[in-house]
Amino acid sequence: MYPCLVPKFLCKTPIHIEIESESLNKYGEPLDSIEIDTKCNYQDKAKTIYTKEKKEVKVTGSAYIPGDIAPQLPTIPGGTVKIFGVERRIVSGSKARNPDSTVNYTLLELE
Repeated sequence: MYPCLVPKFLCKTPIHIEIESESLNKYGEPLDSIEIDTKCNYQDKAKTIYTKEKKEVKVTGSAYIPGDIAPQLPTIPGGTVKIFGVERRIVSGSKARNPDSTVNYTLLELE
């Protein structure tokens, strides 16, 4: 058994997650999204991007959640979260795996 790198006692921020499925049903329609209400360890950050016309500042964040929030999906393709009353888009989702291939924690990068 491996130690949890994101302990539950550090996850105090409520988050509502809606993960969009990339799979299609037998009629070619997208499958229903997966909705999860849980708590996370949330970290804000700001990123400055310089373009020819102007300087743009993007506020982004990372949500760390213990375990595998979507064991039925091999990856997290995208979706949205609602945190602190603000809806943000999932730009990247990853499952940090232990050497035995179990999922230690889930990381959602937000925009």
